[in-house]
Order: sequence, then C-alpha cells, then structure tokens
Amino acid sequence: MWLKKFFKFRKMQEKKENNYLDADFISKNKVALTASMVELNSNQKPITADVNKDNDKPDKKYISRVIAIANQKGGVGKSTTAVNMSSYLGALGYKTLLIDLDPQSNSTSGLGITREQADKNIYDILISNEEPRNAILKTQFNNLYIIPSSIQLAGAEIELVSTLKREYRLQHTIEKIKHDFDFIIIDCPPALGLLTINALTGAAEVLIPIQCEYYALEGLGQLINTINLVRENLNEKLIIAGVVMTMYDRRTKLSEQVIDEVRTHFPDKVYNTIIPRNIRLSEAPSYGKPILEYDPACKGAIAYKNLTKEVIGDGK
Repeated sequence: MWLKKFFKFRKMQEKKENNYLDADFISKNKVALTASMVELNSNQKPITADVNKDNDKPDKKYISRVIAIANQKGGVGKSTTAVNMSSYLGALGYKTLLIDLDPQSNSTSGLGITREQADKNIYDILISNEEPRNAILKTQFNNLYIIPSSIQLAGAEIELVSTLKREYRLQHTIEKIKHDFDFIIIDCPPALGLLTINALTGAAEVLIPIQCEYYALEGLGQLINTINLVRENLNEKLIIAGVVMTMYDRRTKLSEQVIDEVRTHFPDKVYNTIIPRNIRLSEAPSYGKPILEYDPACKGAIAYKNLTKEVIGDGK
C-alpha cells in the first residue's frame, strides 16, 4: 500500500535531517478562485480578524478542540456538515474556526466568502509560510471565523513533496492559534492524499460522515486503515469522535440497512442524530448561508443542531 511506503520514506528522510527545509516554493502566483454565486451586502463583508482583539474576555480559557471531518468519498456531506456544525457551535456561544482544506472551496462559498474577500488563504499558509492570523476572516455569523480555501490548493500536494515533515504543516499552523478558539473544524478534501494526512495529523478527533447508500460503505475500511496508520506514525492522540449518517431517506429500506451495517462496525461511535435528505440543506449554500440562517425550522436545521449538541457532549 502506498501509505505504508509513504511513512517508511518519511522516516528515512527524518534520519537525515530533523529541521524544516527553507525551500523556495514552486509557485507564488495567485490563481483566481472559481466565481462565487454569492453576493453579500457591503456591511456584511468579512474582514481579516484580529483574533486576540476579538476576544471579549482576554483571560478566558478556550476548549481548543480540533476536529477533522474526513471521508475520501465525495458527496457524503463533509462540507455541509462542516459549515452547519460550525455555525451552530458559534450560535451556541463557542468561538469557532473553520479551516477549508478542500480545493473545491465549498465551505468558503457556503459561508458567503468571495475570492475578493479572501486575500490570504490556507494555500498561502501551507506553501508560503503565511502567518495563520493573517488569513483568518471573521464571518457575518456569530462567533464564527474561517481560513478560506483556494483552487491553488489543488497543486499543493505536488509542491509539498520536496518538503520534509510536510505532513506536519497544518499541525504547526493549528498550534499557533488553537488556544484562541473553542473549536477548530477542518473540512477535508475527498481524497486520502497529503492534505487529508495533514488534517488527521493536526486534529485530535476525526468525524466521519457516511451517506446512507450502499456505495458509501466502499472504501470505509481504507479510511479506517489510514486513520490507524496516522495514529501509529504521526499522531498517536487521534481518535474517531464519531460517525454521522447523512442523506437519510426514510422511504427506502436501503437507508436503514446501511445504518444497521455501520452500527455493527462502530457500535459505540455512530451518533444518534441522523441527517435527512432535505432540499433546504441543498439550497442554503447557493445563498452563502448555513442552514441556521437560511431556514432554522426545517428538518435539516434541527438535525444539525442536535448533532452539534452531541459533538459538544463528547468533550465533556
């Protein structure tokens, strides 16, 4: 398996040199993000946040939980979960940072952030050593901040290949800022490459969304194997916080069968809350709003609110 070879090669490199390479990175040219469908009013534009200044209680000790939302399969609800769980955490009074690590930038646009507003992004942090505080944007939603993504991130894995300890890049970024937040949520790309490895190395917990369909179960074993490899080689503290079933359709027997199968494999890890298929959840991103702001009374909103409370309870 390529991951085992990857970790073996990494250990050989570390023996030769323990410090970071001060490499000249391949490219610093800005590539435009795909045009956003979202238009914000001028008084709602996010601004680069002074995290320390924004602390209403400078002496407050934050929870500092770091959760990666990961699944190498696309279309299972990672970004939807990241955006809506983060917004509910903020609404419940928890200072929350969402890191969009997906080149598709769905979490970024889902919170109404346009390319003009994202002067710095996660690509600049990982590749150009930009200070993370310079990339944090304060959104229009309560207690919610974001480090936006960029289409540039699609080439980041190639650019990181020549960098020693490349799988720790995000971890060192998080260490600089995690004590300024209660929760840091990482939206991972739909792949098991270096970006996802960085997320799993930098996080303390991983939340796995699984679609209530047969194909969603394929590759789940590979994801668990990757998590175990990361735990053994890079981040021994990493735990599976839980599995959330998404896109549930009560009209089909298959949905129930998939849930039963997942609960068989993860008897103590499947959240009680199940996210239903809901048209309002699908519509909200096109307006640049989490479901909390778009339609807080719909079934999808209620489900994500309950899920958020379960996730909060895991840390107590």
